[in-house]
Formats: sequence, structure tokens, C-alpha cells
Amino acid sequence: MAEHDPWRLDGQVVLVTGASAGIGLAICSAMARQGARLAMLDRDDRVHEAAAGFEDAIGVVADVTRSDELERARDEITDRLGPIDVLVNNAGVIALDAAESLSEQDWDRTLDVNLKGTFLASQVVGRQMLERGEGAIVNIASQAGLVALDQHLAYCASKAGVIGLTRSLALEWSPRGVRVNAVSPTIVMTELGQQAWSGPEGDRARERIPLRRFAEPEDVANAVVHLASPAAAMLSGENLVVDGGYTIS
Repeated sequence: MAEHDPWRLDGQVVLVTGASAGIGLAICSAMARQGARLAMLDRDDRVHEAAAGFEDAIGVVADVTRSDELERARDEITDRLGPIDVLVNNAGVIALDAAESLSEQDWDRTLDVNLKGTFLASQVVGRQMLERGEGAIVNIASQAGLVALDQHLAYCASKAGVIGLTRSLALEWSPRGVRVNAVSPTIVMTELGQQAWSGPEGDRARERIPLRRFAEPEDVANAVVHLASPAAAMLSGENLVVDGGYTIS
């Protein structure tokens, strides 16, 4: 008999937020390769088209800042696929501005989606996991939650909050069978990342990374799969930093 692959997720229901493009879509692809059944959630109805590209996936439209919409999404996913085994909180936004001119609206939006959205989705799905006594949650944080970045005030604050939330949830929920971890990427070469970091500023930023490259979406996705899989069964409350060494100095 072949040895069991501890990275496989055969038949597990994986919910990914912010799933229609970029890192979220890469996470879905990586999960699908490991045999997961996908619930792809996004506030953009393009998520239905994205889900159609996978063999065993559904698209669900919901706003992560609304607990009622998340509860509806959880119930729909459970009815169609079964209980959620893995939650990946990937939905996020960014607003770049100097601290003295950052608008209250941009501050609120960033904290609402990045931090409140992660809390609400974890709470709504976590209740179901706690009832079953098992589950895994992976939160997408950022190197910006560990070090200060220029003109990233709201983003840094939100991602530092995600790291703190991850540790607190892990402390409370791990004894009840639910593991909670985070992944903190550096700059990621999504379509938006390529546009934002293609010039001299990108070259300077790359030089600050010891590996001398930015992350690809697949680098982040592979880290998420690891933390969600049985291979990481002894990991909870961790923040896996996928930054090419940016934060070591």
C-alpha cells in the first residue's frame, strides 16, 4: 500500500475568500491539486466564472464585512458541499497614502475588510468547526504586519491585527480541535503587483530582499496548503513569513 501523502486534502471542503483573482485564485488552484473541494467566495460575481474553471468548485458572492452574508454563504456551502474543513481568509484591500493625509474612509475600509472581515469569517465558520471538533484556518497577513512600510499606515495596522487575531484564536480554539495559523507574504507578483512594482521603485524594493526576487502567487499558495494540511498537524498560532528574508534584518 502506498504511503499516505500528508499534504493531500482529498474530499475536504476548503473555503477561500477573495477567491476570484490573484493570490486567492492561486490558493484555490493549489488546493484543487491536493484534492480539495472548493468554495470560492468573493464580493465580485466574477467568482462564478472563476469557479467554473475547477472540476469540483462553487462560487459564492458575499461581503466579508457582513456577518449576515457570511452566515448565508456558510449555510449555502454546507448544503452544497458539506461542512467546511478549511477556511482561508484571503480577502484584502490596500490604500496607500501618507499618514497625515490618509482619509478616514480609507482607514475604515482597510480595517473593515482586512481585520474585521478576517474576524467575522473566522467566527462564522469557526462556530461550525468547533461544533465538529476539527478544522483549520489560515489567515493571509503580510510582512507589513511585522515591519513598518512607508505610506502603508492602515495596511500595516490591519495586518498586525491579523497576526494578533491569529494567535488569540489559536490559543482559544486549538484545545477544541481548530488550528489557526497565518501566512505573511512580501510583495507578490499578481497582475496588480506587476503593475505597481515594474519600474525603478520595484528594482530598489527587490534589492532589499535577500533572495533578490518578489514572491509569486504560487509561493504563497504552497505555504497556505502546508498549513491547512495534515502535514502541519502540530502547528497552531504560527505566522509563516514568505518574504525571501526581507524581515530578518
